[in-house]
This record gives sequence, structure tokens and C-alpha cells, in this order.
Amino acid sequence: MRAALWLLALFGIAAAVALFAGSNQGTVTVFWPPWRVDLSLNLVLLLLLALFVVLHFALRGMAALFSLPAQARQWRMQQKERALYAALLDAVSQLLAGRFSRATKAAQSALAQERMLAGLDARLPLARQVRVLSHLLGAESAHALQDRPARDAHLQHALNESGDGDLSLETREGVQLRAARWALHDRDAQGALARLHELPHGAQRRTLALRLSLKAARLDGRTLEALETARLLAKHRAFSEAAAHSIVRGLAIDLLSEAHDPAQLRGAWSRLEPAEREMPEVALHAAQRQVLLRGDLSLARAWLLPVWDGMTAGSLSLDDSLRVKLIRVLEAGLDSVDTDWLLRIETAQRNDPRDPNLQYLAGMACLKRQLWGKAQQLLTQAGLGLKDAVLHRQAWQALARLAEERGDSEQAAAAWKRAAESDAFR
Repeated sequence: MRAALWLLALFGIAAAVALFAGSNQGTVTVFWPPWRVDLSLNLVLLLLLALFVVLHFALRGMAALFSLPAQARQWRMQQKERALYAALLDAVSQLLAGRFSRATKAAQSALAQERMLAGLDARLPLARQVRVLSHLLGAESAHALQDRPARDAHLQHALNESGDGDLSLETREGVQLRAARWALHDRDAQGALARLHELPHGAQRRTLALRLSLKAARLDGRTLEALETARLLAKHRAFSEAAAHSIVRGLAIDLLSEAHDPAQLRGAWSRLEPAEREMPEVALHAAQRQVLLRGDLSLARAWLLPVWDGMTAGSLSLDDSLRVKLIRVLEAGLDSVDTDWLLRIETAQRNDPRDPNLQYLAGMACLKRQLWGKAQQLLTQAGLGLKDAVLHRQAWQALARLAEERGDSEQAAAAWKRAAESDAFR
């Protein structure tokens, strides 16, 4: 459609020119003494048009001729700029390929090209950012080569260049994050944390910064800070659910292990979130620490109550090692156990009469309450089924003492022998 309209317009212009030129009888007389020249007006117009075209192309040719030196200089600058970017890309490629010496040379070549361009007064776009990235690539390569002086020199240059206000914020933050990562590799946790604290508040909450902060806090022994960071990472879904659960659980256990008296243990327990307190490993470790520190065993049993209820109700699956730990912790507090817990133990044993761990716990509870006959029955059944060497030995030792009190030396000797054979379970 557009081509048809252009064609119609050309026909219209041709018709208008033909009408004007065909009916134009005007003449132009040029007096050049002693001559007189008469020219047609149409011819004069054509000559003027031709003169304009010739002058136009002549001026353009002269302008192109005089601009050749500037164009040649611009071409040379363009080639140097391309060489600069080629060296920068080569440094990245060599670094990714693990050829760190070549990456260092390519980064130095990029810096040399940039200095050459600056010496020629060439205005390179983002020249400062190019210098920072070149130094950063050089520092990364030197770090991989364990050349710390060269790495620190490149890093200092990058920090100096990135300190100016005309550089993008992301570039400065990238330099600080890489510096924190290198400090971690050098086992300098405080240096890494100092680098991370220099970041803006928003950048400190990014996933990469939080990961580095977690590693630095764990390396520096700041368990509570590491636990808080791990919680943030779990909320940001920086780890898989299983990995986040494992990391938080391990840090919670480490926090409890740092307590050296019952008061500190209660303080550490209060800093845990409800979901963390319900983790069986965390609750068991807290109760074990309470027993070890000779604290309030009723408080330890209160911490274990969700785990016990989950295990007896079948909603919480515990492996054998955790079940054994639970039995040991509860056994340590049988002297001060109240009626409610005795009822829980008895009910759990009745609901699962073939569980040797519950048989052992119920038997020891009966032993503490001087219910000799029931204790002997439960401990005998437990001794035949227990797989844990310690519980197996303690069950037969208790049976041996019961037999000695009854004066049954034969059964006592047999029980002591079974207790001595408990090492076979290891």
C-alpha cells in the first residue's frame, strides 16, 4: 500500500513539473559586454540545481577529507578498547577454566590497556568499573595461587577504586563480599565479619552475605549469632528443608553445650524457638546437660515431655540411639520422679509390652519403688532383648543385686556373668 502511494505521488510530481515546464515561456538574459546571452528559464533552473548538487558533494568530500585524522585516531582508540575488553573477557574465561596464571596475566593486560587509554585522554565508558573488575579478577587468581601479597595488593586497589561515589553500589558490595570470602578461606573469622559489617544493612541480609556470616560466626565460636543467621537462611529457603533442619539442630545443640551451669543452660534453652525445642535431638541433649550439670531433673523431664508423648503416641519416630538416650536420661531422674511420670512410664510399657527399652525403664522404676518381684520380671525380659551394651549390663547388674539380697548366689552369679558378657554387644 505504501509503495502504491509513493508511485502515485511521483506521477503527480512529474505531471506538475511537465505542466510548469511546458507552459513556461520565460527567459533569462545575461549581459556580459560585449555579449548578450538569452537562456530559457527552465535551463537556468536546471543549471542552478546541478550547481547546488555539485557544491553539496564537493563540501561533503572536503569535510570527509579533513576528518580523516580524527577518524583514524578514533579507530585506533576503538581497537585499543576492544583489546581491553578482550583481555577482560579472557581473564574471566581463564579463571573459570582454572588457569589462574593466565587469568592473572590477562587481568594485568586489561589494566595496562586501560592505563594506555587514559594516557591518550580517551574517555572510556565505565573506566573505573573496568579497573575494579580487573583488580578483582587478578585478586581472585592470586588467591587461588596462594599468592596473598598479590591478592591483598589487588584487593586494596579495588577497594580504593570502589570507594569513589561515581561507581555502582553493586560493584563496591561485590568487592567487599569477595574480601569476606577470602578472609574465611584464611580462617580469619573476625576479618570476614568486619568486611560483612561494612556492607549496607540491606546487603547484609542477602543470601550470599548470610551464608558467609554463618560460616564466619561458626568459625569464630559465635554460636548464638550463627543460629540466628541460620534461621534467616532457613526462612529465605537458602537450604533444602532437610539441610536447614540439620544446621539449625546442630547449632542449637552447640549452644546448649556451651552452658557450664544450670542457669546458663536455662538461658540457652530460652533462646531457642519452640520448633527447635521440639526437636528430639535438641531436647535430649538439653536434658543430658541438665543431668550432667546436676540441675533440676524435673525441668529436664519437662523438656523431654513432648518427645516422650510423640514417641509413645507413635507420631514421632525415634531411632534406637535416641530411644536409648531418652531411657538413660529418664533413668537418671527416677529417684525424684513424680506420680505422673510413673504413670506415663507404666502406661507406655503396657501399651508396648515387647519394647525392651520400656521394659528396662519400667523395671528400674519398680526397683526404685522397692517392687522387687515386678522389677525382676521386667528387667529379666529387658535383659533378653536389649541391644544397647550399657543398658544390657545395668539390667543384669540390677538382677544380680536382687538375687544377692534374696540370698540366691547361683542366680546372682549367672546374672553377673551375663553382665560381664555385655561387651559383646558393642
